[in-house]
Amino acid sequence: MSTPTELRYSEEHEWVKTEDGKARIGITHFAQAELGDIVFVELPEVGDEIKADEPFGSVESVKTVSELYAPISGTVVEVNEDLEDSPEFVNESPYEKAWMVVIEPSDSSEIDKLMSAEQYDQMTQG
Repeated sequence: MSTPTELRYSEEHEWVKTEDGKARIGITHFAQAELGDIVFVELPEVGDEIKADEPFGSVESVKTVSELYAPISGTVVEVNEDLEDSPEFVNESPYEKAWMVVIEPSDSSEIDKLMSAEQYDQMTQG
């Protein structure tokens, strides 16, 4: 699967899509493939503050439980409630249906520090 070029990426395999001053966050195709079948997703609440490089939730697969690390800091303004009943969206549609949270960034310059699709591909393909 090709890595969407309009997104930015963290070393912890999260993606960020900026839209109208907000940031939509999810995990990458590479990450979900490494994890295997996702059976549960734990996300923060609307109004929670998340901090760059710190855990903001977790995904549980048949193999393991993995922390989700915030690629940038901000306040959660929307949570993808669909993942509660349909965690398999993470495997089926990591960039569309399986976004995790939308945040109001506290420092939008953090987004500029994230990797481009090309840089992310270089990191994951070694």
